[in-house]
Amino acid sequence: MNDLKREDFEVKKLGKATILSPIYKNYKEAAPDKEYIDDSRRIIYDASLDAFNSAKSSEEEPISFLKAGARKDIYFDPSKTKAAIVTCGGLCPGINNVIRGLVNGLYYRYNVKNIWGIQYGYQGFISDYGHEMVKLTPNVVKDIHLFGGTILGSSRGRQDISAMVDTLERENINILFTIGGDGTLSGNHVIQQEIERRGLKIATAGIPKTIDNDVNFMTKTFGFDTAFTTAASIVRDAHNEATGAYNGVAIVKLMGRDSGFIAANAALAMPDVNFVLIPESKFDMYGPKGFLNELKKRVDERHHALVVVAEGAGQHLFEEGDEVLDKSGNVKHKDIGVYLKDEINKFFADENMEATVKYIDPSYIIRSEVAIPADSVFCNDLALNAVHGAMAGFTDFVVGRWHNQFTYLPIPVATASRKKIDIDGPLWWSVLETTGQPINMYNE
Repeated sequence: MNDLKREDFEVKKLGKATILSPIYKNYKEAAPDKEYIDDSRRIIYDASLDAFNSAKSSEEEPISFLKAGARKDIYFDPSKTKAAIVTCGGLCPGINNVIRGLVNGLYYRYNVKNIWGIQYGYQGFISDYGHEMVKLTPNVVKDIHLFGGTILGSSRGRQDISAMVDTLERENINILFTIGGDGTLSGNHVIQQEIERRGLKIATAGIPKTIDNDVNFMTKTFGFDTAFTTAASIVRDAHNEATGAYNGVAIVKLMGRDSGFIAANAALAMPDVNFVLIPESKFDMYGPKGFLNELKKRVDERHHALVVVAEGAGQHLFEEGDEVLDKSGNVKHKDIGVYLKDEINKFFADENMEATVKYIDPSYIIRSEVAIPADSVFCNDLALNAVHGAMAGFTDFVVGRWHNQFTYLPIPVATASRKKIDIDGPLWWSVLETTGQPINMYNE
């Protein structure tokens, strides 16, 4: 944050918006006082009194985000606009809800009838794969929110940017909506750079998809609420497994490559967890203050224990070797869940203690879930605000929410770093208080 400047938060625009919005035409008589967002409206980053006084005394404008919402004037002529939607990366609860929201927002709010789905992620732009574009209408998407996954399919990995923009140009696409995580949004930005290099007037808008909730400058991302709600019920069942055996230990591995938000919130939602292990908090396995010794104390006292671990936790415990990257360019993590299971079994065997260890990895079930109602509402709001921004001519932006207000954020800022749990902050301290685990589990 210290390296970012106010100008880094300015969202690009294709040009001046000169077309009266259909929304204004529809509501000007029925709701003449309806509010439209002016481009000068912004949401302040730090709403504390200290930040206000600091900005006031320095006479410098504080960092802020562009407020999302419908504009009175738009850039694109709806009757001539062709929009495309693509979903990339891993599955996440709510993707279909976002697709539905985009289609309905374009069709009903702006009278854009020419809407197309790109199949199987960024592969769909490359003709060699043979993935046909599919026409999207409200009738096509009317029931898709009842199903998990994505009706458009998805894929990981980078594609030839020049070939992708060739497709956009050849198909006369005016607006591209990308639904995906960090890699997808970074791809969106590179696509936009090529669009600008060619002097094309194509808007790109991102809707952040990651159940890890690790996109910066956003209170949360869609799918997160569903993820930890679903995880909480699995944690409850794992607790039953642990208590059903003498010296029973249950391990639940949840998603969270670099951030432990799902693990932390699932433990708070189902407060039977005794240990939460996350990437942000290192721990030792052995030694007087190590995890295994603390686990033994718990089993000695209560004869059962429940452990929740994020997939990216404990990577420092593995031997260093050549890094292996997945198709998205992320480092493939070693399996901390299996490692814990094996080490716990070995430890109790060495201690001549009876123990029954159960290991549960529900990750792919969780990410394929149907969005819960709260997420469903959130997905629709994100989609509508993406439509508002793109139709107004904003580009290379992602929709977020901050201080309960929807915002537009330049993609480079959103992807510059990942949001992580502050281990000195209230969320992690709530976890420590709920689980009763030590503040630190490493040997100094």
